[in-house]
Amino acid sequence: MSILHEQFETGLNALRTSAGLFPLEHTAFLRIAGADRTRWLNGMATNNVAILSSGEGNYNFFLSAQGKIQGDAYIFADGESFLLETTSAQRDTLQALLDRFIIMDDVELAPGLTGYIGLNLIGPKAPSLLADLKLPIPAPLHLLHHGETTIIAAYSPTVPRYELWTTPEAATTLQMELKNSGAIEVIPQVLEALRVLEGTPFFGIDIRDRDLPQETGQTRALHFSKGCYLGQEIVERIRSRGSVHRSFISFSLSGEIPTCPATLEALFEDVSRPAGELTSIATLPGGTHLGLGYVRREALERNLPLLYPGGHATPIPVHSKLSESTSKP
Repeated sequence: MSILHEQFETGLNALRTSAGLFPLEHTAFLRIAGADRTRWLNGMATNNVAILSSGEGNYNFFLSAQGKIQGDAYIFADGESFLLETTSAQRDTLQALLDRFIIMDDVELAPGLTGYIGLNLIGPKAPSLLADLKLPIPAPLHLLHHGETTIIAAYSPTVPRYELWTTPEAATTLQMELKNSGAIEVIPQVLEALRVLEGTPFFGIDIRDRDLPQETGQTRALHFSKGCYLGQEIVERIRSRGSVHRSFISFSLSGEIPTCPATLEALFEDVSRPAGELTSIATLPGGTHLGLGYVRREALERNLPLLYPGGHATPIPVHSKLSESTSKP
């Protein structure tokens, strides 16, 4: 077994049974302040940020007027401002997009948590490790400030996940304390495998600026009764129609592993027809291959065989392979 393969298996098992530790190097924040921040931001984001109490957060899309997704972010109410958390690759684009819609509003956009280092602590034992270090444990999708450290309970549908943001000096000490308490440093491939196992799409890979919110399956980003926001008319039209033409789902893959994105075709009466695409793939210990992607509703409803170049894709329930594929002690 290669060192990389051993690190992968050890890391994935840590996320399932104990706790894994990973540096947050591709996360960025915007601070949104000003007297009009709540009304203005609620008119830009797809979720209801007006109902957030200080410390609470939710997941959001930002749309074009045509309802296409331009970016995603978690938004937290943080005292007299909002803290918008997104990827480093998106922050400048989102800031430029949002800035265009500040007309006569008292709203200010600025980088948030600048100069801070982030650590990602993931796994069932993560809360107990925080407790051992006398750190507070926020509720899911909440943030807490504790001295010079900001703790965010991040989204994860399967295991607890916490982000610890602090100064570079404090981060070095905190990382050492967490490792001494049992947290295992994991490699990036482990986090990507967990994302695919959990069925969570990633903007820029699984979510593109041509996709509609309901196609992604991320209804947690949508609020249907808060009132108007940019792109809301299209979202509401899809909701009233009752469905979209394609859905984002998980797959079990058999055969050769293609380069993503890869075309999916449905086999109907011995004729192959375009039916969707694979957008992400992860290979798990034991050689199991899982994928994420989009498939047309009629192919799912008819239970048609789905083919990709070199193999066969079978739709599976999200999370169904998590315990099975990480069961090695």
